[in-house]
Amino acid sequence: MVSLQIFSAANLSSSSLKTVKAAIHLPKLPRLFSIPQLPKTKPLIEDFVNLSIDHINTNQFGNNNVVITTQSHDRHNNKNTDDIIIKLYAVLEAVSDRIEMHHNIAQQRNNWNTLLLNSINMITLTATTFAGVASAAATTCSDSSLLALKLSSALLFSAATGMLLIMNKINPSQLTEEQRNATRLFKQLQTQIQTTIAIGNPSEEDVKDAMEKVLALDRAFPLPLLGAMLEKYPTKFEPAVWWPSKNGKTQSKKMGKMNNGWNEELEMEMREVVDVIKRKDGEDYNRLGNIALKINKSLAVAGPLLTGIAAIGSTFIGNGSPVAAFVPLLAGSLASAINTFEHGGQVGMVFEMYRGSAGFFNLLETSIESTLSEKDLERRENGELFEMKMALQLGRSISNLRELASKSASYRMKGDVLIDEFASKLF
Repeated sequence: MVSLQIFSAANLSSSSLKTVKAAIHLPKLPRLFSIPQLPKTKPLIEDFVNLSIDHINTNQFGNNNVVITTQSHDRHNNKNTDDIIIKLYAVLEAVSDRIEMHHNIAQQRNNWNTLLLNSINMITLTATTFAGVASAAATTCSDSSLLALKLSSALLFSAATGMLLIMNKINPSQLTEEQRNATRLFKQLQTQIQTTIAIGNPSEEDVKDAMEKVLALDRAFPLPLLGAMLEKYPTKFEPAVWWPSKNGKTQSKKMGKMNNGWNEELEMEMREVVDVIKRKDGEDYNRLGNIALKINKSLAVAGPLLTGIAAIGSTFIGNGSPVAAFVPLLAGSLASAINTFEHGGQVGMVFEMYRGSAGFFNLLETSIESTLSEKDLERRENGELFEMKMALQLGRSISNLRELASKSASYRMKGDVLIDEFASKLF
């Protein structure tokens, strides 16, 4: 007989039970196998829950507090890291915008150089032609025609003088090279920021360092012409500086065991390399920069001076003196040639190139000296990585850089002041 018990959901609150009984007579089947009875797990679960609750109550949520605190600290660190990355991306956007600005302005100023050069040469040659025609027709043409030629020549020479003064003041070829350098350095900074983000775990110091580098580049390569433009003819040649100055002195610390990729041999190698840079590369580019500066100054003065002399000389054509007819022709021709050599040859660009190259070697010197002055080795850049960077920037392999350092040391031991080799093989 099988008993079927049906529970009514509506009567469960009153604990009532209805039973339906039915009798079915079936033949008894033989017992072929037995099903093992599964253990009751409910008491085990209840005991585990009760034990856990008692354990939590006994410890007064001590362990949970540690877990919650750790998770909260991790979330806080993640939030700080996200904020720093957002700041780095903001700096990266500004850097990208500056790259585009300097690139566009470089193209614009290069066009200025070409257009002004062609225009001034056309004006100078036209004025010279008028002066030649006036001197040739001084005895045959009327006074009014001669006066018109003389005035036209004088006015054209005067216009060329004014335009040359303006062109030499701003020196478009030098401006173009400044913007090219700024574009290259901003692209370098852009890559550095992207690398910092890709490596992960940036800090507030990385954001501060990136902003300082942006502002230092803005000061080194200004965009406006009025007020902030760099002096194109300084009294003394000085290398360009586009990196932020490191304020504050590093605290000296007694060094124990060398670590972080540094050892005494590597430090001696870097000292020898920076000595070669100072004595050979830096001095050589300072010498070339001074020569380019002197040539640039001389040409900037000679061009307007000759066109001014030609403008004055053209007013004396037809006075019966052969010298009066000869002066404007000679001065105008020389002015056109000098203008072509100065701005067509882009002497200002050459001067800026030497200034930038000398600044590059100063940057290497500053980088090596500031790294070696840091006595806490853990705060230095990894020695092996630093050596590789120096070798690449100088166009050498690591073994070749070590050979340069050993060669410099051997020259010093022999008593020779200068080594017969430059540190850089790039330029």
